[in-house]
Amino acid sequence: MSNKVAGVFRSIMKAIRVNQFGGPEVLKLQSDLPIPKPSAGQVLIKIGAAGVNPVETYLRAGAYAKLPGLPWTPGNDSAGIVQEVGSGVTDIKAGDRVFTKGTLTGSYAEYAVADSSCVFGLHDGLDFKQGAALGIPYFTAYRALVHRARARAGMTVLVHGASGTVGIASVQFARAYGMTVLGTAGSEQGMSLVSQIGAHHVFNHRQEGYIEKITEATGGRGVDVVIEMLANVNLQRDLEILAPRGTVAVVGNRGNIEINPRLTMGKESSIVGVMGAIITEADKRETNAAMQAGMESGWLKPFVGKEYPLKDAAVAHEDIIKTTSALGRIVLVP
Repeated sequence: MSNKVAGVFRSIMKAIRVNQFGGPEVLKLQSDLPIPKPSAGQVLIKIGAAGVNPVETYLRAGAYAKLPGLPWTPGNDSAGIVQEVGSGVTDIKAGDRVFTKGTLTGSYAEYAVADSSCVFGLHDGLDFKQGAALGIPYFTAYRALVHRARARAGMTVLVHGASGTVGIASVQFARAYGMTVLGTAGSEQGMSLVSQIGAHHVFNHRQEGYIEKITEATGGRGVDVVIEMLANVNLQRDLEILAPRGTVAVVGNRGNIEINPRLTMGKESSIVGVMGAIITEADKRETNAAMQAGMESGWLKPFVGKEYPLKDAAVAHEDIIKTTSALGRIVLVP
């Protein structure tokens, strides 16, 4: 199947390319790259929007354990229209609206190829920019909350950094699943957003004494689960405010921290790590089913904070690096 736009068959596309690891300036727009072809078990997608994840800034900088070969097009999350499917793909067809959690050729592009196991249906109620905010953030949130922390209805959940993409997803899942949700943010705008998406109580984690306010909100009992985005800053305090047999699920970390392990003993509390990249196929299917139900019911609604044209990918990377108070998803639009 060829790609046809306005009556003209296309064989080339625009995409961001990285030819050497470094700062955001190494993200260069090229206009003469061949449109990739899907092999067996793969899907070609015309990208409507691509999500920008922090991990892509680490990869671009060359500061990651496993680096891609160069030249490289960044991008994991995207949403768009299926253009072509490879042999053996039976549950996805050309014309389907989809979102991805991972691509093979990079989503900072007009077209991308993804393995069919990483391509999921996008509900008509969400646009492509919202769809580009689904992949890694919502899969990570579900894994942290359900698979790793084993949170259940009736529990109290604290989402640290709830105005970011994983935080928003965590709040929405927890609220929909019958939990009492506490969220933190670092700005008035962020706090307002966290409240709007369903948190019962919202706190400013830049204000002195906010930990005591969280404890007060639980009647002194503490929280059953903490979804933690910055463990190197918050882990000690998380352990202090856990309820008996509570769990901290570590989603993000940027350094070392000294903690007192005795805090885990008296309460028999747990610290668990979260790594979405090692999810099993069974867990992936479960998470997608939960997300599809949320989209159909209307409570699963990603928040897009900023959007940039594809050519401004470097600006988007500067933005995500320098922000001190996350506010939803940053997306690129081809």
